[in-house]
Amino acid sequence: MVIEKSNSAEPFVKWAGGKRQLLPEIMKYIPDKINNYYEPFIGGGAVFFNIKCNHPIINDFNRELINSYMVVKNDVENLINLLKIHENNNSKEYYYKLRSWDRTNSIENKSNTERAARFIYLNKTGFNGLFRVNSQEQFNVPYGRYKHPSIVNVENLRKASLYLNNSEATILNGDYYNAIKKAKKGDFVYLDPPYAPLTQDRESFVGYTINGFGKDQQIRLRNVFDELTNKGVYAMLSNSKVPLIENLYEKYKNTTKIVSAKRNINSNTSGRGEVQELLIKNY
Repeated sequence: MVIEKSNSAEPFVKWAGGKRQLLPEIMKYIPDKINNYYEPFIGGGAVFFNIKCNHPIINDFNRELINSYMVVKNDVENLINLLKIHENNNSKEYYYKLRSWDRTNSIENKSNTERAARFIYLNKTGFNGLFRVNSQEQFNVPYGRYKHPSIVNVENLRKASLYLNNSEATILNGDYYNAIKKAKKGDFVYLDPPYAPLTQDRESFVGYTINGFGKDQQIRLRNVFDELTNKGVYAMLSNSKVPLIENLYEKYKNTTKIVSAKRNINSNTSGRGEVQELLIKNY
């Protein structure tokens, strides 16, 4: 399969570590011919939405995020209508009212489309565009200070829905390995996991899910990367330029690229501003 590296849609949510500004570098190194495309840490999906291919497989551990992808694919017009209601009612009080759904368990009685509209609304109006949950899996990001937040982009949501349907994308929710374990020689896997922390005196940003993604998970991911390499799968991975990651992927240093990115969405100020990242390839 020849993939077309051109924009069909843009991410419909903000996401910490999103790849929009690094797209020129990332797209430059994606093979022109692949069999199947996998992205098991989809997040905002900047890379995914910037290519055109048939039958891509995407995944994330975040249930509410993946529900939103499913709703954008299957019920985009009702989603747009609900987002317009949220946009018209946006206020600090309204934000906390919707945020409280997972504290009162009323979220369990909401439809998938209602949950997706809430998720996107909170994402667009919450502080710094963060997604963070506490130990009870309750969304706990405070209201942001935006004068005119862009809550509903009708054109982009429809374009995203069209691509998800036309490409016949498979959308999964679970552990990343389950999403890529069937990858074969000639397939391409792009891995964009939660990053290793920039400093050793603080924990990595683990609010993305309650499980976190610490050193042991980074080691496991390196082992999976080696497994993909041994199977002849094209694999590319983004991560922080820190000793832990450089040491783990030492054998790939000759095909590793250093890129710079400005990070404004982060749980800690030391992760904002211009930082160096690694683009690790096995080809």
